[in-house]
Amino acid sequence: MDFDNGTEFLNKAVIKWAADMEIFFTRSRPYKKNDQATIESKNNHLVRRYGFYYRYDTDEERAVLNRLWHLVNDRLNYLTPPSNPSATAAAATVTAAGSTTSPRPLDRLLAAGVLSAAQQTELLTYRKSLNPAAIAHQIADLQAALLRLAKDKTEQLYLTAIPAALPALKAGIRIKSKTTT
Repeated sequence: MDFDNGTEFLNKAVIKWAADMEIFFTRSRPYKKNDQATIESKNNHLVRRYGFYYRYDTDEERAVLNRLWHLVNDRLNYLTPPSNPSATAAAATVTAAGSTTSPRPLDRLLAAGVLSAAQQTELLTYRKSLNPAAIAHQIADLQAALLRLAKDKTEQLYLTAIPAALPALKAGIRIKSKTTT
């Protein structure tokens, strides 16, 4: 099990549970001080990009996130080539315009030759059934729902962080006018 080395995730209860389940902890980059940056860069790519930086802690928010991740999974694995060209440089092809395109994750899986003919047919049929425009629209709708759900909580957190000595914004700011004599 890989983790980001934070004590908020790795505590005595988790260590005991993992030992009971015979699960071993690893670090993706042992003895590297900036290992956290690697984890956060992955979070930024998916979690932060599609789910934003808000805290979601209700059943309604969880349901929206579950629907969102299903669509994001379809978009990234079936429809979108990876954005990191160095990861798939060997499999990249050059288009007529001279730019390189990397194969989609599904295409790489099909090229690996590890699937049966039935599995390949099932995955290709599923990809053909996907509508990229509809998926993009559904993702945008779910993101808007997440923003609506998190809005009040986020504003409350923001307001509690502001010192009480500041003037009330809704009352306005009083400006002394200069009088001419």
